[in-house]
Amino acid sequence: MSERGFWGKLPTPFFVLAPMADVTDASFRRVIAKYGKPDVMYTEFVSCDGLQSAGRERLLRDLLYTEPERPIVAQIFGAKPENFEKTAALVRELGFDGVDINMGCPDRSLVKSGSCGGLIGNPKLAKEIIEATKRGAGHLPVSVKTRIGKQKIITEEWIGALAEANPAVITVHGRTVKEMSKVPAHWDEIGKAARVCREKGILCIGNGDVMTLDDARIKAAEFGVDGVMLGRAIFGNPFLFNESIENPTLTEKLAILLEHAELYEQLLGDVKNFAIMRKHFGSYIKGFDGAKDLRMKLMSCENAGEMRKIIEHPESW
Repeated sequence: MSERGFWGKLPTPFFVLAPMADVTDASFRRVIAKYGKPDVMYTEFVSCDGLQSAGRERLLRDLLYTEPERPIVAQIFGAKPENFEKTAALVRELGFDGVDINMGCPDRSLVKSGSCGGLIGNPKLAKEIIEATKRGAGHLPVSVKTRIGKQKIITEEWIGALAEANPAVITVHGRTVKEMSKVPAHWDEIGKAARVCREKGILCIGNGDVMTLDDARIKAAEFGVDGVMLGRAIFGNPFLFNESIENPTLTEKLAILLEHAELYEQLLGDVKNFAIMRKHFGSYIKGFDGAKDLRMKLMSCENAGEMRKIIEHPESW
């Protein structure tokens, strides 16, 4: 198998679901795989340091996946090359299809620790981490998700430095760490990154402000990326990657929301608070008379059983 692994077999442009903390967990991915599967799925990011500590068992819950989710990539983060190597070996043993390194998350505490977006502008350590991850990953393709700079835009310089370590794929979120998500994504900069990647034979995925597959196709053609990553567009729309379904009914959406909540409780209820599940309610429940009242009723629920009693009795909304 080539160094690109499964990535090299995908038709272009391909579409992938962004890894999002407290969103793309095991329950959410199962729902998306069932109702509208993208070409590639990622886990939430998981700490390399945590997986090499006494907290491993709890964190392994973040690496649960099922066969219908394939190809499935485990996203990991940290700042110690030795822990990336060990964690990549673990990911390989768990049967994942690829390993992705988070070099873009703008969370202040993580950036301050030198991981995620804190690696931008530190090419020496970034390359050491990619090389260590490759050693641990063995035959699995190693990819990187990053941004176009830390305080200022340094797209070509930064992507060029990462390309020297020859990852299979580089995903570029078109904002700096400082910009977070407060400004429109700089797709012109993503286009520059795509050119750098193409010269090195590396696949490039663009990410930022894409809300539909039609828009994704337009962006791919205009800016020369091999794939497009969609994130926020998935909220309340499990059919995002399934173009055979348009305008699902409220009944259909509520049934999927309940299924999602029950899976969340079953898979993660003993390690995560049900409050995390509630962040999805506003996305599923909007755009109809009485949406606010129903949303408020569900927000008071402490478990999926309470949700079921409300959803199955619309006369109470």
